[in-house]
Amino acid sequence: MHIAIGCDHRGFELKEAIEELLSDEGHSYEDLGCHDTASVDYPDFASAVAQGVAQGRFEHGILVCSTGIGMSITANKVPGAYAALCHDLLSAQRSRQHNNANVLCLGASIVGKELAKEIVKMHLSAHFEGGRHAQRLEKVKALERA
Repeated sequence: MHIAIGCDHRGFELKEAIEELLSDEGHSYEDLGCHDTASVDYPDFASAVAQGVAQGRFEHGILVCSTGIGMSITANKVPGAYAALCHDLLSAQRSRQHNNANVLCLGASIVGKELAKEIVKMHLSAHFEGGRHAQRLEKVKALERA
């Protein structure tokens, strides 16, 4: 899977650990920043990742900030990007199975490094179930066109 990954200064260390996991799992990725712990504005990185996913340049996106909230709010402003803030394995799995989320958001101050890695693995390995969930997703997509 080809993945876009981004973070703000508070998510930098966790992003680095996730990149190592992605390599170990055989995924390719592009790091869209930030690239150190100097203070930055999270919307810049969230929009870059979300736009890359929505435009089809990447199959999936991962965003990390302190809580994941800012990244999630920003990414969900981009039509075609469906960001899910996940703090546990069930939400990571269901966000893909039921919501077909294509951007995973994580809070570096909320989840530890090992749990974050497990969330990433669960999220990337789960698949959209379609069926009744596809009908619901069409209603969400209609809101983007409104």
